[in-house]
Amino acid sequence: MIAESESTYLTNENFDTAIFAGGCFWCTESDFDKMPGVVSTISGYIGGTVVDPTYEQVVAGKTGHVEAVMVYFDKTKTNYSKLLNAYWFTIDPLTPNRQFCDSGAQYRSAIFYRNSEQKEQAEISKKTLDLSGRFAKPIVTEILPAVEFYRAEDYHQDYYQKNPLRYKYYRNNCGRDTRLKELWGTQH
Repeated sequence: MIAESESTYLTNENFDTAIFAGGCFWCTESDFDKMPGVVSTISGYIGGTVVDPTYEQVVAGKTGHVEAVMVYFDKTKTNYSKLLNAYWFTIDPLTPNRQFCDSGAQYRSAIFYRNSEQKEQAEISKKTLDLSGRFAKPIVTEILPAVEFYRAEDYHQDYYQKNPLRYKYYRNNCGRDTRLKELWGTQH
């Protein structure tokens, strides 16, 4: 619910969604929740062939799904382009079928576009990064059409807030922040 004291009255027209896969959805959710303009995030699964998959099925790598996060954002405070820019700094775009300590196609990095505008922006963003000369290796992050997104089990939602010690332990031991610093420096 938006407070009536907001200077701009917000309607559904002011909101949009984006879907990003960046390895462990706990970490991706945590990273996006910190962004100005992000209203909420939902951890889930996308891109597979099994209807309503479970976590156990997805992590076994047999459904074709990838762990992903649906980002619900306020277009009066941020935009898709800013989300794309932030996304790159939260992933390793050079390693296929893996993010940090999580291995398998279910942990690959991917941007799932919901319309032609998002597709175009994602492709431009990726091409710009690829041509920047920042990396000697090519960017392997996929850009795919959004298909059915399945919400993950409740215990995965806001995991980093519900279980802060376990989350910090996992994130640290997974090497995520160390690798991000190697790739992006201190600006991430």
